[in-house]
Amino acid sequence: MTIASQDNTQVRVSVDHVAKSFGKTMAVDDVSFEVKPGEIFGLLGPNGAGKTTTIRMILDIFKPDHGTISVLGGKMTDAKKEQIGYLPEERGLYKDVKVEDVVLYLAELKGMSRKTARARAAQYFEQLDLGAHKSKKVADLSKGLQQKVQVITTLIHQPDLIIIDEPFSGLDPVNTRLIQDMLTSERERGAAIIMSTHQMNLVEELCDRIVLINKGDSVLYGRIHDIRRRYADNTVRVTIRGELPIMPGVEEISSKGHCHTLRLPVDMAPQSVLRLLSDSPDIVIESFELAIPTMDEIFVKVVSAV
Repeated sequence: MTIASQDNTQVRVSVDHVAKSFGKTMAVDDVSFEVKPGEIFGLLGPNGAGKTTTIRMILDIFKPDHGTISVLGGKMTDAKKEQIGYLPEERGLYKDVKVEDVVLYLAELKGMSRKTARARAAQYFEQLDLGAHKSKKVADLSKGLQQKVQVITTLIHQPDLIIIDEPFSGLDPVNTRLIQDMLTSERERGAAIIMSTHQMNLVEELCDRIVLINKGDSVLYGRIHDIRRRYADNTVRVTIRGELPIMPGVEEISSKGHCHTLRLPVDMAPQSVLRLLSDSPDIVIESFELAIPTMDEIFVKVVSAV
């Protein structure tokens, strides 16, 4: 997969035909993508696809065998590491240390003064309803509360590049929404965010663009909207009150209650179905839409086909 060449000032991460093997195991075979400032970029793939290895190469933990990686305009340096926030899938908080002390310590490692870190931590504790827990040891918190602390340590120094692996793990819907709002704010601030998750509904809500890796290769890359349109066939979904009339020319109909999915021939315009329904006096149309596939459906289709 070839990526377009762009001005480095407009690209926070560039991964170009990268490969990495461990012994006889090819973890990453040929992966390419770019991540821009002010976007949430989805790094997707099934378990064992090479996502974590790719992240570790971006962070300069592993060196690629082939290909090139540019981070924040060039090669990784110690100074650039202070501009990166990383939330790994394997959590790394000090369990026997108080929450506030952990947050302040990790913020100082990123170059923040204790005074600034304390003020910013107080804002996050209030935002995430952690004020009553800041003096507790990390080990005494639930998994969801620990996850919120981990998110704070990732974002507190306002990094230019944020890499988050399964950021919603252990969170209930209310706290998931809080973290979504925080990530949206970071995007609006201009940060580039790489998000790896298996929760495709959140990918659809949050991500601007994605790359899908399977068996070490980039197999799907682009904007969410464009990808969903690309995989759409000539299918419509209607919700009506009343009996669905005979639909001449429709190839297949599947129904769940009042919702009906109609697969049309490639040369049949969806508007003709809408006209037929509108002309039927015994039904009321509650909704009519093109049946654009979800990212979950596309994920399964693409991974299963390779």
